[in-house]
Amino acid sequence: MIQITDLTKKYGNFTALDHLTLTLPEGTVFGFVGANGAGKSTTFLILSTLLQPTSGTVVIDGIDITKQPEEIRRRIGYMPDFFGIYDQLKAHEYLDFYGASYGIPPAERERLITDLLELVNLSDKRDTYVDSLSRGMKQRLCLARSLIHDPKVLILDEPASGLDPRARVEMRDILRSLKSMGKTILISSHILPELAEMCDEIGVIDSGRLIAHGSVPEIQAQLAGDKTITVRVAGDRSAAVPVFEESPFVSNISLGAETGQLSFTFKGEDADQFQLLRSAVLAGIRIVSFSEDSADLEDVFMQITKGADHRESQAD
Repeated sequence: MIQITDLTKKYGNFTALDHLTLTLPEGTVFGFVGANGAGKSTTFLILSTLLQPTSGTVVIDGIDITKQPEEIRRRIGYMPDFFGIYDQLKAHEYLDFYGASYGIPPAERERLITDLLELVNLSDKRDTYVDSLSRGMKQRLCLARSLIHDPKVLILDEPASGLDPRARVEMRDILRSLKSMGKTILISSHILPELAEMCDEIGVIDSGRLIAHGSVPEIQAQLAGDKTITVRVAGDRSAAVPVFEESPFVSNISLGAETGQLSFTFKGEDADQFQLLRSAVLAGIRIVSFSEDSADLEDVFMQITKGADHRESQAD
């Protein structure tokens, strides 16, 4: 559905996007995560035909965005990171205005507006003025606006920004419904846990470069670094310490607060983990549990943005 090849955008000597290459199949919910200024919005503006790339190509649904931008705009729905709403219109008038802009006949517009307001849970706000809606409601109304012409691809820039937990759950549920309709959805955010709730795959972008790409567990594995193993034993845990210390893959052994618990840093592969566990059992250590701790998503995000923060501090 979407093929991005060596996409580059330069402003003088500054490179906002650096040879971004990515392929997204139809029906995928894909998230871009990265620090502010990493290149997320630049990518989305180019995909939305609102910004010309310096070099590289983007093909959406078989169409080159630079050669046939009008055809691309019929196939995409773009929701920017600002509302772009007309406060003095009612919710249904707002959608009617955009429907008319796409040349949708009045009778069809009326049906579409009813369906879209139901989809985004705003049916009871049909005759409410936009300026009296909450932030979450405005976000959902903007999402409905981007769907008015039934696009195949949705490009959503920070769709959950500033939303409270309830509104974020509502947005996530709506996106799931859209995915079930076969829509291909791109979402940007600077908050990794936010995207983890919504996306099939995530791309980590830093200084215009795609530095990681995959499912949430794959991203965690790529960026988490050394593993942390937590072990709980029956009996005296101090007897287990010298056994684990013999492994060249083990360091930083610490005793946990719970009885019989200890943890350590592990630098080996899965086969090395198995061999370590086997050695401990053969040494007479009564292992109750032996598990690898999952990387915390907030910690992973801090690692992602650390490089950008360091460069900014050097520039100051």
